[in-house]
Amino acid sequence: MENIDRKVVSTIRGLCADTVQKANSGHPGLPLGSATMAYVLFGKVMKHCGNHQDWYNRDRFILSGGHGSSLLYSLLHLYGYGLDIDDLKQFRQLDSKTPGHPEYGHTAGVEATTGPLGAGMAMAVGMAIAQSHLASIFNKPEYPIFDNYTYVLGGDGCLMEGISSEAFSLAGTLKLDKLIVLYDSNNISIEGNTDIAFQENVCKRLEAFGFKTFVVEDGDNLDEILSAIKQAKAVIGKPSFIEIKTKIGKGCPAKEGSASAHGEPLGIENVKALKENLGLDIEKVFNVDQDVYDYIDKQKERSECIYKIWKDMLDDYMVSYPEMKKLWKQYFDVNYQEVLDNNEGFWEFDKKPNATRNLSGITMNKLKDLFPNFMGGSADLAPSTKTYLSGAGDFSSENYAGRNMHYGVRELAMTAIGNGIMLYGGLKTFVSTFFVFSDYVKPMARLSSLMNLPLTYVLTHDSIGVGEDGPTHEPIEQLTMLRAMPNFNVYRPCDAMETNVGWYLAMTSQKTPTALVLSRQNLPQLPGSSKDALKGGYIIDDCEGTPDVILMASGSEVSLAIEAKKQVINKKIRVVSMPCMDIFKQQDSQYIQEVLPLEVENRIAIEAGSRLSWGEFVGLKGQYLTMDCFGASAPANLLFERFGFTVENLVNMINQF
Repeated sequence: MENIDRKVVSTIRGLCADTVQKANSGHPGLPLGSATMAYVLFGKVMKHCGNHQDWYNRDRFILSGGHGSSLLYSLLHLYGYGLDIDDLKQFRQLDSKTPGHPEYGHTAGVEATTGPLGAGMAMAVGMAIAQSHLASIFNKPEYPIFDNYTYVLGGDGCLMEGISSEAFSLAGTLKLDKLIVLYDSNNISIEGNTDIAFQENVCKRLEAFGFKTFVVEDGDNLDEILSAIKQAKAVIGKPSFIEIKTKIGKGCPAKEGSASAHGEPLGIENVKALKENLGLDIEKVFNVDQDVYDYIDKQKERSECIYKIWKDMLDDYMVSYPEMKKLWKQYFDVNYQEVLDNNEGFWEFDKKPNATRNLSGITMNKLKDLFPNFMGGSADLAPSTKTYLSGAGDFSSENYAGRNMHYGVRELAMTAIGNGIMLYGGLKTFVSTFFVFSDYVKPMARLSSLMNLPLTYVLTHDSIGVGEDGPTHEPIEQLTMLRAMPNFNVYRPCDAMETNVGWYLAMTSQKTPTALVLSRQNLPQLPGSSKDALKGGYIIDDCEGTPDVILMASGSEVSLAIEAKKQVINKKIRVVSMPCMDIFKQQDSQYIQEVLPLEVENRIAIEAGSRLSWGEFVGLKGQYLTMDCFGASAPANLLFERFGFTVENLVNMINQF
């Protein structure tokens, strides 16, 4: 490498130190230690272009150790992604483009929201899966439309978290050779040397997962790092893992190699000592010399050329393969609402009682035929969650074109990988498991919400209706848990019509993930159910005039409410189906008042789950028929009877008003 390359690395370190110091908050250790490898990626290796940020075949870079965000922001500034020096000066400040951890959709050039350690590792696996799938669909001889790499950088913490092991185990099985992991190996965590809790041979673990591993002994040697990355790119049939041995807080005499460099500003005098050590002007802050900008501009010119070559190839490809132009639109320019609105068959179903998990499976196979970019899978539960796409093939190292993902028993990584697939672009995917195991799903579902990713969650076995499997498999608090999450639609349908509405909402959602919470037991098809379910809550069975009592329910308990209403003689009763509280609360006040008149205070919430999310609808004078204890192991009908979900009990509750 040339001297100017070394100067660029020093400049990046200076920017990172100044950024954290100005905010008086942040994590300088990782940025200083990883500056060299990050620069090699951005300046010497990656296909990326600030002027074409949505270029489908760009290389992806994820900073899994998101606390080191000042490093990413410094690179985005230098490489033309719209961050200026003033943005760096506003690091961690209100409404700035440079929040404490990188946020997808908030800062240009950030490929994923990272913060929970290890999450970026798993999302990178999802991106690599998406690349391999799209390459298998679109690539033709002499037309490598999708041949990009996914790079992810993380440290000891990312590799301690179990999610990375889950994800890397699958990545090795799938032989994702466009995935390259850079391990910032500095043996330091917040509490001190990692030997106190982390002594394993990480490379051996990754080899066992099926990775090709490399070790760079000097994390400040640009040539050694570049050589390792080039070797990794040459590997066929395996993902690659590069352990790069670094010093946390590199270059700061008082902090280098110390745990104190991790999560606190270096201090003004230590920043000056760092700059002096790096040959920078100690009196200048947020300084980038013109020769550094000029040198990086030449690298950006190279990137523009690479992009133009790809764009010309794509244009020629569309001429040579006109049938692929139509298919391209079905992946990258699809109007889900228009397709579904113009397909009568989507809304057709029989009137027989059926479990909503079965009805969902039928609908999914309609969607599979309507949308070739629809794919997904479960955590080893497809036969139970009914999420297998018939005739669509199984995604594997032998068949990247398959649309059925087999995630194995890895709920946490599955969800992060689903996020990564959605982040890559062009694909509409889903993940699936039993509803009670949404506890394993939740941390990465939260990232879906934060990133405005409309990932679909198919969560079955939704209540004590699971039956004999007992309390460990019977969800109680999970509905409330997911409903409490902002920007996350929890949809629990009562029959076929509502199940189809749920899928319609999930497919047409642009910024909000959807959880479809589905029954194991058969449910009747209800005459009053309708597309009004699109509003989240609606009157499914009404009375004449103003009701005396309003029964509110979701899922399997809607039919219970309707049956109980039939047994009450002297009261006017309205039954409201509430498949999705989140969407109902978004309706205008007039509609909400029409469904739930304020003057009707006699209300009962009926749901085989915790009462906590119903309070604002029940009010102070209402009642609850809910589950506020764990279940038991017995046939479902006996459990519903034991816990009061019977017509007789509900009638008695109504008559108490």
